[in-house]
Amino acid sequence: MFEKILIANRGEIALRVQRACRELGIKTVCVYSEADREAKYVKLADESVCIGPASSTLSYLNVPSVISAAEVTDAEAIHPGYGFLSENADFAERVEQSGFVFIGPRPETIRMMGDKVSAKDAMKAAKVPCVPGSDGALPDDPEEVLKIGRSVGYPVIIKAAGGGGGRGMRVVHTEAALLSSVEMTKAEAQAAFGNPVVYMEKFLTQPRHIEIQVMADEHGNAVYLGERDCSMQRRHQKVIEEAPAPGIPRKLINAVGERCAEACRTIGYRGAGTFEFLFENDEFYFIEMNTRVQVEHPVTELTSGIDIVQAQIRVAAGEELPWSQKDIKPHGHAIECRINAEDPHTFMPSPGRLTAFHMPGGPGIRVDTHAYHGYMVPPNYDSMIGKLIAYGDTRDQAIAKMRIALSEMVIEGIKTNVPLHSELMLDEAFKKGGTSIHYLEHKLGIKT
Repeated sequence: MFEKILIANRGEIALRVQRACRELGIKTVCVYSEADREAKYVKLADESVCIGPASSTLSYLNVPSVISAAEVTDAEAIHPGYGFLSENADFAERVEQSGFVFIGPRPETIRMMGDKVSAKDAMKAAKVPCVPGSDGALPDDPEEVLKIGRSVGYPVIIKAAGGGGGRGMRVVHTEAALLSSVEMTKAEAQAAFGNPVVYMEKFLTQPRHIEIQVMADEHGNAVYLGERDCSMQRRHQKVIEEAPAPGIPRKLINAVGERCAEACRTIGYRGAGTFEFLFENDEFYFIEMNTRVQVEHPVTELTSGIDIVQAQIRVAAGEELPWSQKDIKPHGHAIECRINAEDPHTFMPSPGRLTAFHMPGGPGIRVDTHAYHGYMVPPNYDSMIGKLIAYGDTRDQAIAKMRIALSEMVIEGIKTNVPLHSELMLDEAFKKGGTSIHYLEHKLGIKT
């Protein structure tokens, strides 16, 4: 086992990884920007290193600074968390070339799954169900592009091979708009990701967003830890996540879960990962794989009883998975609300100092947050300041616990999206379960 790990991230995930390390008896090094000097995890770390100014480009995305911090503190491994450099294959490669262990998949795996075209090819080879679409990247010949559009059937969606986070995609409803849409998406992809390659998929009209959590070691073992429903989202950003997914037969989940585990064995995957699917008419369609720990991992931890972050660390240290698939027996229901520093109506970020901060508690309530009374929410990063998770024996019980917990939460000095979550816990469609990825935007009157 490692003696010292550097955490190359900030916010609640930095604290989450730190806690996992402390439980394992591992010393931690926290890197931080000048804007995060007063962060809780910086104070709790065994060692802390300032790696630059507030700008993430000059700090958390500054690879030489992160590597240097690991060198001067004699860290053995680097945990990237989520976001920032977590799915950067070049960073993972640099970490390993510098003599450290990257707590995540191998660089070549990250690179393969980070390119949506090569990822889809790998999944097809592993017999994971995929969305109907172009066979790889769209060709340059306009006539061929039109022919593919006719074979797939409208509406279609054009996606950037190197895209992510809801960027680099465009829905096309008619053949007349196809070629211009392809060119615009290519230009956007080149500007945003440095990769102009795009591909085409059938656009599903009312799908749900279902994802499968997997864990694999470097000895050829892989398991799936259950599924999550992340359909409550706006502009492709998740708002509420839950496990298990309501209303989907267990045999369907088990079938696709086993395909995901087999895919991990086929591609030699190592560590935690998430297969993301669109689900419509009892069919799963693979869209992408996230080669890192997810924001919403706590709902799977609560329903599976497995500490996913500790498992990441153990696998990176070369240990074998301690369980086989028959040992994974999800139980109960968990719901997570992302608590963001933003206006609940306009969604504009709301940075500032927390003049009051009281988190709820009680049986079945978990709060993952780095914030505290007097904390200054910086304007430089993502607006999420924490996650509220409720666990119950049933979904109805988890919703009831979440509703009460939200009513007890006190955050003053800034605006938050707590009122939106409270409203959604009373929403009849949400309480019924099974809403599509478009439901929240339609409810809020957001045009897509």
